Amino acid sequence: MYKKLQIALATVLVGASLVSAPAFAEPDKPECIAPAKPGGGFDLTCRLALSGLQEAKLLSAPLRVSYMPGGIGAVAYNAINAQRPGEGGTIVAFSGGSLLNLAQGKFGKYSENDVRWLAAIGSDFGVVVVRKDSPIKDLKDLVAALKKDPTKVVFGAGGTIGSQDWMKAALTAKAAGVDHKTMRFVAFEGGGEVLTALQGGHVQVMSGDAGEVVGLLKQNAPIRVIAVFSENRLPGAMADVPTAREQGFDIQWPIIRGFYMGPKVSDADFNWWAGTFDKMLASKQYADLREARGLFPFNKTGKELDAFVKERVAAYRKIADEFGLIKK
Repeated sequence: MYKKLQIALATVLVGASLVSAPAFAEPDKPECIAPAKPGGGFDLTCRLALSGLQEAKLLSAPLRVSYMPGGIGAVAYNAINAQRPGEGGTIVAFSGGSLLNLAQGKFGKYSENDVRWLAAIGSDFGVVVVRKDSPIKDLKDLVAALKKDPTKVVFGAGGTIGSQDWMKAALTAKAAGVDHKTMRFVAFEGGGEVLTALQGGHVQVMSGDAGEVVGLLKQNAPIRVIAVFSENRLPGAMADVPTAREQGFDIQWPIIRGFYMGPKVSDADFNWWAGTFDKMLASKQYADLREARGLFPFNKTGKELDAFVKERVAAYRKIADEFGLIKK
């Protein structure tokens, strides 16, 4: 009888423990690091997660957005690996540009295998932007100007030579039959700085992302998007913007936006975030937020995203090699 009571009590205690203990712990101080100054695509990515998680009521504590500019993501990537590898409450924004930089070895000794790829929350596309009063009215005008004298056209972009924004400018020069080494290019730390320089007349053309400018279009800012590097036209505020292909130039540049975590983050913390993002991405609230910011569905988490990232980095290495960007 005594042994039966012991067994019964043990069963109750174990059952109670399983019910009361959460499978994974929610972080009490969640943080999203945008690896650039405020106003660009990384900032947009963090703030989209902030709004999506909040509206779907998936976080008890608000997601804090912090900024770690430098090297278009290199400073943040190195800091997470060297100084903060096990922080279970910290996620870091990345884009297709981050993967391109990794492909070229721009993140120092670290590669695509040195972080935990968490979630992709949407896709974006490259765009070419000028001031509204610019004599360049479309992509054909820009190509003609480059052919006439590439030194008279100054591109501005959020990244140095070899970055994804530089690649978009280089592909535009290539479409004009111009050697990309002759084009004029000014590097900025993030899309927000480029837009300021463009509106101030310091550069003539911005090669950037749709998500960075869609909000400004809705506010009737003095800019004009002359081409989008997508297969088809984008809906909403950019519905009237023709694709490069429509204008006779086969240039496409899709961009993914998402997050990674440190290499030593526990499986419990990583799986909590992955599961939480799965719930957010499936919500109607998030779909509305994503559309409002000019992004398109691209939902991958955990192992599925990890496989995708590895495949894209390999493809970007091939493109970078074609432009002579990888040292032999």
